[in-house]
Amino acid sequence: MTDERRWGVVYSHSGSHKSHKRWLLIRKYMELKGVLYDFIQSEDEDSVERLTAMFCQNGYRTIVIVGGDRSVNDAINAIMRNKECLVEGFAIGVIPNGIANDFARFWGIDMDNYKQSVDNIIHRVTRKIDVGVCRYEDDSIPQRRYFVNCINIGLGARLVKTSNDALRLIGSRRLSFFPVFIRNIFERKSYKMSIQIETEKLQGEYMSVCVGNCLGYGQTPNAVPYNGTLDASVITRPSWWQVFEGFWLLGKGRFLNYKNVHPYRARTIHFDTIGRALVSLDSKVLVGKRLAPIQVTVLQEEIDFIIKR
Repeated sequence: MTDERRWGVVYSHSGSHKSHKRWLLIRKYMELKGVLYDFIQSEDEDSVERLTAMFCQNGYRTIVIVGGDRSVNDAINAIMRNKECLVEGFAIGVIPNGIANDFARFWGIDMDNYKQSVDNIIHRVTRKIDVGVCRYEDDSIPQRRYFVNCINIGLGARLVKTSNDALRLIGSRRLSFFPVFIRNIFERKSYKMSIQIETEKLQGEYMSVCVGNCLGYGQTPNAVPYNGTLDASVITRPSWWQVFEGFWLLGKGRFLNYKNVHPYRARTIHFDTIGRALVSLDSKVLVGKRLAPIQVTVLQEEIDFIIKR
């Protein structure tokens, strides 16, 4: 049995010099504070889930993810698929060190203050959080994936993919946003969707849908991951000059004031069709030729998460 004081740390190596430098500082501070830990560095983007599962199966009481939203998503999926292995008092903590850190930001966990993040985990104040569930098909084979921040269908998922592709080429998170912004200012593609939100049926052409268990990168700003419900923002195609207003309101945290946004709150959302829209969960783009039908639900207070003290 693993010492319950010992952390299992998964360092998600993004390839960025800055993130690796921050990781070295994080390790140095943990050792200064006398933290007992074992760590594994991910080999690539897809190995975090496998490495987290190893820690679950070996009885670690505290698992810490050093990375961004995609790494948190992979870790949550590993935990949910290995719940029978979790020891009593299990909790997951996050030290943000990724491209997108929306879930950590919701809890006031600042990427630039890694010392506070470590101290939060040492003091181990926990809260039970909701976990979203996405059931979909991959070429007619049923699949299930979990999320804690949001699902994007359409424009939001395209933004994620374009940003990730640009980051690989440019190597700078800040500079990678320029091609994303320019491309999507003038390309306002919409998709034929059929959506059931509780008892309400929506059918038409929509540019983007965000289903949020949390902030949803500003698209579901009122969502909280502990009330047993999901927020949804259904976005219709704006005129080209209205795109600027949408980005401005998104940056100001007032996205729901955008007249092309139609907000909902529900426990179950079903997508019968989504056209040829891309789908992403917590910055992870789903791969598959035909993903619909998609059913999105939420499990209330499913996992203990270490929050800011």
